[in-house]
Amino acid sequence: MAHIPRKRLGQHFLREPAVIDAIVRAIAPRPGQAMVEIGPGLAALTQPLAERLGRLTVIELDRDLAARLRRHERLDVIESDVLKVDFTQLAQALQAIKIRVVGNLPYNISTPILFHLLEHVQVVEDQHFMLQKEVVDRMVAPCDSGAYGRLSVMLQWRYAMEDVLFVPPESFEPPPRVDSSVVRMVPLAAPAAVDAALLSQLVQAAFSQRRKLLRHPLAPWLAACGYAGAFDLQRRAQEVPVAEYVALAQALKPPPRASSRC
Repeated sequence: MAHIPRKRLGQHFLREPAVIDAIVRAIAPRPGQAMVEIGPGLAALTQPLAERLGRLTVIELDRDLAARLRRHERLDVIESDVLKVDFTQLAQALQAIKIRVVGNLPYNISTPILFHLLEHVQVVEDQHFMLQKEVVDRMVAPCDSGAYGRLSVMLQWRYAMEDVLFVPPESFEPPPRVDSSVVRMVPLAAPAAVDAALLSQLVQAAFSQRRKLLRHPLAPWLAACGYAGAFDLQRRAQEVPVAEYVALAQALKPPPRASSRC
């Protein structure tokens, strides 16, 4: 029986063979690697990955699709909401120091998934995700561009990222109303040490009024944190490089409780 895509789960199934082949080449799976696929759906990408790896772990929320996937002998199926999966524990279960993570992420919850994985970055070798192109543009955006924002800062602090493939809507069934891209995310070998929750609070405060100079949204926040150092607040949030946000967060000691939001 044909599977009817569920709109509430943001299901758009990849179907274009040339695009599938290009994604597999970009991922470059090798036999024996520990890899986890998020949202395998109808297994368009899953099948070629499993053939090259020998075995593949997949995370699927849709119980009907999970049942279909269990028929594949090379797959280990985790039927779950990906936001509830502890990837650190999963790496341990796979007896892997590092895991590779891939997937065609549901566009309606792609940002929460990216931040969830950020919490487990220490066990990740790399990530390749199909996402809405607008989201990928924000992820890789340079400082002082219109797309540069909280997502850019939080991810670029921890990953080197590259937009590796454009994917048009007609590559899917049903076709989404937006263009898509595949992004490669490689954790930095020596990221700056900083309290992630504090950095997130800082960047959220800075970009809360992105059209105004930072003295409006950020000065009160820094004052509440007891910050007495020098920081140029005569700029807009998008004009501040990632390294400066990280350095400012490092200077805020001791870090405030997350609930206080400074």
